[in-house]
Amino acid sequence: MFSIGVLIFGVMAVYLTRYASIHSDVLQGAGSAAAVARGKMDYEQYCASCHGKQLQGQPDWKSPLPNGRLPAPPHDATGHTWHHADDVLIGIIQNGLKPYAGDDYESDMPAFSGVLSIDESRDILIYLKSIWPQREREFQNEVTQRQKGRFGS
Repeated sequence: MFSIGVLIFGVMAVYLTRYASIHSDVLQGAGSAAAVARGKMDYEQYCASCHGKQLQGQPDWKSPLPNGRLPAPPHDATGHTWHHADDVLIGIIQNGLKPYAGDDYESDMPAFSGVLSIDESRDILIYLKSIWPQREREFQNEVTQRQKGRFGS
């Protein structure tokens, strides 16, 4: 029983250490050219079909479709992606919108947790940040800092 507890503690410690370093890299908008390139490649493969190759989103993204769902929003400065903290954005990539918008919110946004790793999700966010103008990056960094202060993450 003791060895199982040690094993669980070890796995949690590795996960939390890894998550903290991911959070730190993204928080600063830091990212090597390699991280930006990886993020761009993953964005093009997994995200661009809905959110657009130029991050422009779908037309009329603020107006519900006939099925009641909203079209995919842009991820450039004209959208609202930069209004959300890093943890939320990575969480949406990993888990879809339900955990953030509630069970009543219907969305075509899939969860990518079985497809993209946390590192790959982080790289996509680093790529998005590399496209945003300075003003949007600074605002998004402040949102992330406030969330970090509120929740101690």
